[in-house]
Amino acid sequence: MAPPGKRHRAPTSTKIQVIKRRLTKFQEKYLTTDFVKRLVFDPNLLWVSAIVLLLAECFVNILVIQRVPYTEIDWIAYMEEVEGVVNGTWDYSKLKGSTGPLVYPAGFVYFFTVLYYITNFGKNIRLAQYIFCGIYLITLALVFRIYHKSKKIPPYMLIFICCTSYRAHSIYVLRLFNDPVAMLFLYAAVNLFMEDYWTLGSIFYSFAVSIKMNILLFAPALLLAYIASQGIYGTIKQLSICAGLQLLLGAPFLLANPVAYIVGSFNLGRVFLFEWTVNWRFLSEEVFVHPGFHISLLLIHIGILAVFANPWYRFMKSFAKLQPTGVGIISQLFLLPLFTANLIGVALSRSLHYQFYVWYFHSLPYLLWSTPYSIWLRLCILGFVEMCWNTFPSTIASSAILHVCHLLIIYGIFSRRHPTKDSSVDRDGSEVKKGK
Repeated sequence: MAPPGKRHRAPTSTKIQVIKRRLTKFQEKYLTTDFVKRLVFDPNLLWVSAIVLLLAECFVNILVIQRVPYTEIDWIAYMEEVEGVVNGTWDYSKLKGSTGPLVYPAGFVYFFTVLYYITNFGKNIRLAQYIFCGIYLITLALVFRIYHKSKKIPPYMLIFICCTSYRAHSIYVLRLFNDPVAMLFLYAAVNLFMEDYWTLGSIFYSFAVSIKMNILLFAPALLLAYIASQGIYGTIKQLSICAGLQLLLGAPFLLANPVAYIVGSFNLGRVFLFEWTVNWRFLSEEVFVHPGFHISLLLIHIGILAVFANPWYRFMKSFAKLQPTGVGIISQLFLLPLFTANLIGVALSRSLHYQFYVWYFHSLPYLLWSTPYSIWLRLCILGFVEMCWNTFPSTIASSAILHVCHLLIIYGIFSRRHPTKDSSVDRDGSEVKKGK
């Protein structure tokens, strides 16, 4: 009997061959023109650009802080105002700074009191700048998360958010205004609402209001969101949480002088200085300060909100119904009413000052991508808005162009509030042609 033949083993792959195969697969999957295009245009890959730009922003902001001179505007006044509280003054009528009386709610006092101690009684401005750099980066991360969840805008728009606005960087790390602090808590609240954490979101939202009152511009849409998702009793609960936090934060000032606190921190009748206006330069100063002008703006504001109320509520009802599915794209139903309500408020503000740009700067790409306009028109509108906010002092032309841009965005969103006969509405409220 012949001896059995030797079995031939299949040659084993060497480590080098394994590495080569993995590199080949990596190259075929990622090092392609198609993948590069997806990184630029696919909202599903927005997180990649977000991480890269956040890292880049760390270095950019450090460079700005180290190389660009700091400009004093309100920081010293903030420190003087909270110093009065530190020294035991709780009467709002007696809390003043070099720029005038304290006009912000109690949350502002507490937050900037913490900064007062951290920065050596407000003297270490460089440290304050780095703290505001952190506020800027956290805000960006929160905004990027909103955009990633909604899958509304292409990744390349993040470049416009980060790299095209000198004004936004200036407001955060070169001016140290309280507006960025309020927006930080607002975007944190929006993220919580999107994840169905309504009570915690209400706490963050109310604290944002306690930093600066402009956050109330989001309130009309948020109220509809409460009603649609929480019902009447749930809405009462959330409103009670918001109001209760305001009372809790303001308690020491309310006990000392309730009238002074309410009038001082929630003064709806403030008259702004004409010399600082960004949006009404084409008016005469007499018209600008006239009470009738302010009342007219308020009435127009209420009227436009009323027009949008029905489609917003429809969006919010759909959001409430679909939110348990966990599909991130449905957050568009929540975001569009919220950001549009804020834009309407900004467009009809009595006066916009340069630091107010951050009230809606980070939401502009989302709003523009909710319009039916071409990409080039959207980018042009964004560019003109940026130009207007970087024109100092404002001119008749810059103010007029800013209003035109606001009206174009609002009209574009208004035109898509209902589906046409030949289209249906997808989950983000935008039109999709039938058969496509």
